[in-house]
Amino acid sequence: MKRSNAEILKEYGPFPGADQVHGVTFDGRTVWYGAGDTINAFDPENGTLVRSLDVAAHAGTAFDGKHLFQIAEDRIQKIDPETGRVLATIPAPGRGSDSGLAWAEGTLWVGQYRDRKIHQVDPETGAILRTIESKRVVTGVTWVDGELWHGTWEGDESDIRRIDPESGAVLETLVMPPGTGVSGLESDGGDRFFCGGGPSGVIRAVRRPKRAR
Repeated sequence: MKRSNAEILKEYGPFPGADQVHGVTFDGRTVWYGAGDTINAFDPENGTLVRSLDVAAHAGTAFDGKHLFQIAEDRIQKIDPETGRVLATIPAPGRGSDSGLAWAEGTLWVGQYRDRKIHQVDPETGAILRTIESKRVVTGVTWVDGELWHGTWEGDESDIRRIDPESGAVLETLVMPPGTGVSGLESDGGDRFFCGGGPSGVIRAVRRPKRAR
């Protein structure tokens, strides 16, 4: 396993009226993050807040290319990002103990914080299709270029780790600075991860290792 220190490229926030960052996702132009009672979007080039939707947002956030998906308590909501309207709802696999959320391969991937698992979930029914065991608690989840990464956060220690999607074995770890946590996690498809900072209200851009690409 390769282990290195995370390189923080930029910090965004905290933003007015949002003192928590739960899920994080990226729609190709803007970064969206769940903040409890709202889902907000900002421009990652200049940090300007550009959208806010009045939707419950208690954990992971994902984007499928057209819709937002947001964990709210024990359910996952499918949301129109233009209007904020909830279009459909499915049960979350952890029934309220869910954390990260990602979209890949036409399905949702849901982190289970204390169970240390990641479930692949049918976005229409909520049925669990497969389960990956992790070695640490799971916060944010993201897929990029066939690689599965997830955040961890225990006490003052936090990291971003790449795991084998079959065995759950840890392949690479990016260690965050002490006291810096990772709640939500998303890749921009290139050289950045966007990491939620929990109660700090901050989102951090972290460099994705070139070797992994």
